[in-house]
Amino acid sequence: MIDHLLNIKEAVDTARAAGQTALPNADLDRFRNHSEGILAFMRDFSIPFDNNLSERDLRMMKLRQKISGTFRNFEALVDFCRIRGYISTARKNGLNALDALHRVFLGNPFVPSLNTS
Repeated sequence: MIDHLLNIKEAVDTARAAGQTALPNADLDRFRNHSEGILAFMRDFSIPFDNNLSERDLRMMKLRQKISGTFRNFEALVDFCRIRGYISTARKNGLNALDALHRVFLGNPFVPSLNTS
């Protein structure tokens, strides 16, 4: 909550410096309109409090972009994203990345179960 309040304070300071007299309602209504999703970690302990896993998923893409600058063609980008997505999903479901890739080459890829709850 402290971080949230500090972010709001920073947004207010930035808006004030830009000559605004108030933050747009949409910025503050987001919490009220999406509280079920924002606070879901309280009701379902399998939901993480933060988004660190998502940030880690993007880190490899940013690193690849930083090193090589770009992909040579669109198909290479799609292949890279599919492989990274598969590995990420396998890890989030408790599989070792190498084991998951080994299963692909054996013709028995990991397929996560559909969570319908």
